[in-house]
Amino acid sequence: MKIAVVQADFVVGDIEYNANKIITYVRAARGIADIVVFSELALLGYPPMDLLQSKKIVADTMAAANHIADEARDIAVVFGLVTSEEGILYNSAAFACDGRIAFVQHKALLPTYDVFDEHRYFGTSNRFEPFEYMGRKIGLTICEDIWSSAKDSVVFTENKAYSVDPVAQLISAGSEIVINVSASPFVSGKGEFRISFISQIAKQSAVAVVYCNQVGGNDSLVFDGTSFIADKKGRLIALAERFKEDMIVADLEADNRPVEVCFDGMGDLRAALVLGLRDYVRKCGFTRVLLGLSGGIDSALTAVIAAEALGAENVMGITMPSRFSSQGSVDDSVHLAHNLNIKIETLAIGSLHDEFLRTLSPVFSGYDEDVTEENLQARIRGTLLMAMSNKFNALLLTTGNKSELAMGYCTLYGDMSGGLAVISDLPKTTVFELSRYINRDEEIIPRSTIEKPPSAELREDQKDEDSLPPYEVLDEILDDYISLRLSRSEIIAKGFEPEIVDFILKSVDRNEYKRRQAAPGLKVTSKAFGSGRRIPIAQRVVH
Repeated sequence: MKIAVVQADFVVGDIEYNANKIITYVRAARGIADIVVFSELALLGYPPMDLLQSKKIVADTMAAANHIADEARDIAVVFGLVTSEEGILYNSAAFACDGRIAFVQHKALLPTYDVFDEHRYFGTSNRFEPFEYMGRKIGLTICEDIWSSAKDSVVFTENKAYSVDPVAQLISAGSEIVINVSASPFVSGKGEFRISFISQIAKQSAVAVVYCNQVGGNDSLVFDGTSFIADKKGRLIALAERFKEDMIVADLEADNRPVEVCFDGMGDLRAALVLGLRDYVRKCGFTRVLLGLSGGIDSALTAVIAAEALGAENVMGITMPSRFSSQGSVDDSVHLAHNLNIKIETLAIGSLHDEFLRTLSPVFSGYDEDVTEENLQARIRGTLLMAMSNKFNALLLTTGNKSELAMGYCTLYGDMSGGLAVISDLPKTTVFELSRYINRDEEIIPRSTIEKPPSAELREDQKDEDSLPPYEVLDEILDDYISLRLSRSEIIAKGFEPEIVDFILKSVDRNEYKRRQAAPGLKVTSKAFGSGRRIPIAQRVVH
């Protein structure tokens, strides 16, 4: 039996587009495969969220599903879709052959951790039966269904435990092949874990496993693809490219040579950000972006990613020097723009800042200057950037990193203004690491940008470490608190100073209101700010 796996980039809600893409790939696979497999909710796109509350969308999905089934002649098709039975919606996978939908499997395990909220929309299934095709019994599973026994993975499944194991039941029922249609978002390191975990299932159960994952970006989520086929010995016999549409084919009866697997952590992170940005811009109807260039490493990295994602001709950098901006920072911005071949404009804000101060001086009289006057500069820049965004119909990218966002070291309606926060899930230490990776063959980001101490340059001789602990310390404590959910006492037990731990934890809690108003950011770690971390704004936690 020859099986083709297609990892495609679907658009949420665009059923016609998605159906046409599926049909195009079905026709391409006809004659070279017996079955062609597509990802979870392929017809509607994942995640559809509250679009599922539209009865028309559900009806249109079923009409398109029947159209796809009509193409299932001389080839069988497996694809994800939403179905409705007696008013209950199901996250389903259909098996179509001979011009009709011959079998439908509903998803059993509905994740509710991290970014997932499937119990809000779907009913669950307790039926796990294989279907027969070409004399083989095939079990059909949907994403989380295959992760039931991965309950010890705190990083990727948050120790989620289930009382049922769909894969075990399908194998007990005689399944010789298990197909999993999935929409599993990218997280650094998750690709290796998926392959290791699912290959082990194949080896231990002596069944071939076909894993089809979605690729592309939808809002904050990036899907890496990395689809594969493992034989009953657990060996990979076909592996799709990462972060690209791809179709792989394997003959399960042949004596296949195992495929080598090689992951590049920083390379994958770069590719995820590029794909996430490209799809967000394209699917939201934009073609161009702009961003403020400060001469710092965060805006430099964001500009590199934008130029790679969209082409240099579609990226504009704006430098906005004040009296506190060093000449080196201005020069670094120009140097970066030259290296990337992107357009750069200069809008000096000194006179604007002076005018703001003059206007406010009567009501500020008698008060010392503080962060208020510093933040005015950031807000002037945010206003200018949004004006440029409006005028040129270019999406404004924010450039803040995860460390800053965690600590509230950012200005509402200032540097937080924009439509997408490209690197908001990258700790500052990772920003440095990825920047050095990008420069490994040639200097793209100016060396001085990477080497100089980070600074917001909102006052004389300002440095980030005037307000924050060293980033190496800060980022480790943030990861312990945000990703691993360690308590204050557990973090201190690792050897950190109690005063530093208290400062960081209180800052994270106190600045939730800022993050709630931030632009959506691309999720690349196991716990990003946004829908996957739901913390009350008005709360008083005792650590």
